[in-house]
Amino acid sequence: MPLHILLILGGLSAFGPLAIDMYLPAFPAIASALDASTEQVQLSLSVYFVGLASGQLVYGPLADRFGRRAPLLFGIALFCLASLGCALAPTLEWLLVARFAQALGGCAGMVVNRAVVRDLCEPIDAAKAFSQLMLVMGVAPILAPLAGTALLGLGGWSSIFLFLSLFAVLFALAVYFFLPETLPTQMARPPLKSAFGRYLRLLGEPLFMFHALTGGVAMAGMFAYIAGSPYVFLELYDVPVEQYAWLFGGIAACFILSAQLNSRFLRYWSQLAVIRGTTLVYMLATSTLLLAAWLQVSSLWLFLPPLVLSVAVISQVLPNASACALAGHGHQAGIASALMGTMQFAIAGVTSAAVGVLHDDSAVPMAGVMAVCGVLTVLMALMARRVSARQSMAST
Repeated sequence: MPLHILLILGGLSAFGPLAIDMYLPAFPAIASALDASTEQVQLSLSVYFVGLASGQLVYGPLADRFGRRAPLLFGIALFCLASLGCALAPTLEWLLVARFAQALGGCAGMVVNRAVVRDLCEPIDAAKAFSQLMLVMGVAPILAPLAGTALLGLGGWSSIFLFLSLFAVLFALAVYFFLPETLPTQMARPPLKSAFGRYLRLLGEPLFMFHALTGGVAMAGMFAYIAGSPYVFLELYDVPVEQYAWLFGGIAACFILSAQLNSRFLRYWSQLAVIRGTTLVYMLATSTLLLAAWLQVSSLWLFLPPLVLSVAVISQVLPNASACALAGHGHQAGIASALMGTMQFAIAGVTSAAVGVLHDDSAVPMAGVMAVCGVLTVLMALMARRVSARQSMAST
């Protein structure tokens, strides 16, 4: 894949992390300005996740019908205008509506990203490209809160959303001038009215579903970690707030490094072999983490190794499972990408909520949810492998 296209796709991958993490330090300031509580402002985060999950289902059919560029440019424009709406919000209700619209715009890049990679790459090359895009997914959550804090000090909370609007303008120009249409011209353009039936057929396709769920459940473990780590580190292990950022960033760095190793592994082993090995490592790491949480190990240095390994290996499971799920769906990469993304965020939302509901003043809820994700990831990968073997035998 050309470097400039990869850079554009990387920037589009940053829309979600920036819109999610960049304004977190501004919660108290937003609450004060809008005469609301911090808990009420947190609803804007939940609304954004709902928009991300549901909006992808809209862009999938659009990307298959009208090509990749038009829906993407529309989504970026919506993100830009909605970011301006957030910056000018006079009330909490206004902010919630603007955040939902912002998510509907931002998720266009998530759908089109995966579809463009599928258009341009064979499955193994697609997995390598997804691994490189993981670099952005790992770096953006580290830098976003720091940038948000700086903007908050310079221009107040509204400057954060103004920056997001400017960011969208820059990438709209990049897409318009440097990202060509990648949907093959000879490929049939299915009508929009067929979208519902196509989604239903995909839901009934075992190989796609098991590969998509392998990546989705693995990613859900990441969200369980994000939801539970503040309490575990800050409360249970008394990590100072200023050191927590470094600890969180260090784990993210391991995630990034692991993603880059995935490309090397694919030089020697097939995608299915890498998925088999990494899902087993994921299950063992999360099980060990649960054991450490249940035994209430007093040393953070004993708790960290299985946690770091659990998070790091997700960056290898997800790109390979995503590439395998999209393989064979070049004719409907938009629909397949949208359904896969929606499932991933829906499952992640459930696991994040489960960590909060099961809270018991220990690390067991976080570790337990991650361990369940580890077991389910292995089961989904096993089922995908069996379906693939059955289809190979039937075709010979």
